[in-house]
Amino acid sequence: MKLHTILCALAFAPFFVLAQSDASVPQAASAPKERVSAPKEKTAFQTAHVWVPEIDVRSDIAIVYGVSEKGNVSFEDRVKSWRDRGYQVHFMTGIAWGQYDDYFLGKWDGKNHLGEGQVTVKGDTIWHGRNIPYVVPVASYIDFMQRGVVKRVIDAGVSSIYLEEPEFWARAGYSEVFKQEWQKFYGFPWRPQHESPENTYLSSKLKYHLYYNAIKQVSSYAKEYGKTKGMDVKVFIPTHSLVNYSSWQIVSPEASLASLPGIDGYIAQVWTGTSREPTYFNGLKKERVFENAFLEYGSMVSMTAPTKRKLFFLTDPIEDWPRDWADYKKNYEATFTAEILYPMVADYEVMPWPERIYTRPYKLANSDEKVLIPKYYSTQMQVMINALNNVQVSGNAIPGSGGIGVLMGNSLMFQRFPTHEGFEDPQFSNFYGQTLPLVKRGIPVQTVHMENLSYPATLKDIKVLVMSYSNMKPMSPDVHRYLAGWVNKGGVLVYCGRDDDPYQKVMEWWNTKGNHYAAPSDHLFQLLKIRPIPGSSTSSPVIQSFPVGKGKVFVVRQNPKEFAMEGGEDERYIDVLKDAYRTTSTGELQLKNYFYLQRGPYDIVSVMDESVSTDPYIINGPVIDLFDPQLPVLSQKTVQPGAQAFLYNTRRVTDKNKPQVLASACRIYDEIARARSYSFIAKSPLNTRNSMRILLPAAPAQTTLTNAKGEKITDVQSSWDEASHTCYLGFDNSPDGIKVELGW
Repeated sequence: MKLHTILCALAFAPFFVLAQSDASVPQAASAPKERVSAPKEKTAFQTAHVWVPEIDVRSDIAIVYGVSEKGNVSFEDRVKSWRDRGYQVHFMTGIAWGQYDDYFLGKWDGKNHLGEGQVTVKGDTIWHGRNIPYVVPVASYIDFMQRGVVKRVIDAGVSSIYLEEPEFWARAGYSEVFKQEWQKFYGFPWRPQHESPENTYLSSKLKYHLYYNAIKQVSSYAKEYGKTKGMDVKVFIPTHSLVNYSSWQIVSPEASLASLPGIDGYIAQVWTGTSREPTYFNGLKKERVFENAFLEYGSMVSMTAPTKRKLFFLTDPIEDWPRDWADYKKNYEATFTAEILYPMVADYEVMPWPERIYTRPYKLANSDEKVLIPKYYSTQMQVMINALNNVQVSGNAIPGSGGIGVLMGNSLMFQRFPTHEGFEDPQFSNFYGQTLPLVKRGIPVQTVHMENLSYPATLKDIKVLVMSYSNMKPMSPDVHRYLAGWVNKGGVLVYCGRDDDPYQKVMEWWNTKGNHYAAPSDHLFQLLKIRPIPGSSTSSPVIQSFPVGKGKVFVVRQNPKEFAMEGGEDERYIDVLKDAYRTTSTGELQLKNYFYLQRGPYDIVSVMDESVSTDPYIINGPVIDLFDPQLPVLSQKTVQPGAQAFLYNTRRVTDKNKPQVLASACRIYDEIARARSYSFIAKSPLNTRNSMRILLPAAPAQTTLTNAKGEKITDVQSSWDEASHTCYLGFDNSPDGIKVELGW
């Protein structure tokens, strides 16, 4: 996550309210080992800390962060502390930065490597923390990552490795080592990227290649070294979405990594900090957290699904910047709803850094007072993350007009910085102009990665594909061959753009080696055998349509940013899409102000503001409101525009005669159901409050709770809801377990 270690203390220093000296850490690390059920790898969290009871999240996986020592505790001790508590232990480290003093300060090979940082035009190194530069990944750094980091991790018995955030800042590219890499890659001397669009494009393309090569080499080493130890090592890439990297002006290999044999999957790093980046819509710039998150998660799905790589979705109950608890809660609900609206994904990183969530004070709303996480919020959060342990892949889809995609590619990152010849794309609006008008009208638009067009699954369910070269370029002519073939078989393509940005003329395949196309779209149009009016020949919008084989092509001579930055201009775009959608014989384009999904027993809803109506969305119960820490059973839930809901619909319980916990702010173990009783163990972090709703055949006549020492617990809230046949319990949590026994 982008800012979480700008201060080294955020990941490694002993900063916690709960443990202010290293003296307490070895005691925590030597906690007794416990037995748990068969291991799963569905939910995870990442932590730089040794196990302590206040952060015992009870997901399947604890991802231990970094190999550096923490106080008197080694990396191996941290791994052991989480294993002893029954966790599957994985490992994560930054690939573009990290607390690698041995390397940067010369202990590794006798050379100081701080000069390998990414450098701006002003000569400034871009830092991630003290002695932690963002790195130009040269050969010596790759060797250190292999033998100095990955080898140690595998030697510790960890077989799943996460190489986080392969990032090269767009504003960088001026260091001596980068100039040397330029000469090796291109065969001619370095050129300053600020001097021309072509230099910028070439600079970004090299940045992309450098981290692609670094990931390829480090992942290959991990696989091969693992084999020598008899281990099947898995390598994952935790990364921001292509949407966010492009918006934030960062270059990363992104989609290309999904086809590397050494990469087993990704973590989609989407959270409030990325999704609250302001966007333009209908001429207004502001935060649109749910809509942005929905597009970010979607781009990660389209990047990985055709390659069948595993994908974890991440969101964060807080974020990197200090704000207040009410702000965190509101935006967490928005991003959480966005992630569970993708029914094809059911693996989650439920949070990063539980140490900062549970043990750091933040402000209350409209106050300068800082407090630890309020009990109501920790309870709600734990209800949500424990639901993720149960959420399964679903074949259901969001109702509405499906099958509309927007093409994207890695080159979106190549022309974001600096500005050339007056060309600007404020807030990445050429992308949002294609997507936000659809999201705001309740159309579950998909994104399509051009790097994956060779996979048959990529376009299989796409009926209408929108594309533009206003903010990206095709990195291969094969992109056009796949698109032309798809259109000829019946696909409908909507091309938006004036083709007037200065990057149309960069040195690339469409204007070299015998090709002389003025713009890359000319090559596409030639394959489609159509001749649209050139975008540069008219200042007013022009819309043309052409039959092509069994399909059709619409050409809209407007840059998509106009659909977002100019009030009302998106109506013209939507009218074209209505015509395109009719062409597919699917019917009329359905416009609404909400997304709704049934996913097992869960009802998931988001209602958009700035949409086609201001009507709320109403769900009839009985439903349990999982965003309310008291877990009320409602006969009806009304969701207003700008809000979301996560509900457990008791009508869809699969076995209503079976006693079971339907929702809880804890994880459930050792369930035993008998004819007239039901018992289980509830575990969750220390200093949090449990809230749970339990389905029973009758109201309980006896309710007994005992802690791990066998002591009876008396501070228990309880109630019975006859309509849903559920019992409510509330009590203080314990990571050692609370035994609950119910009889009727």
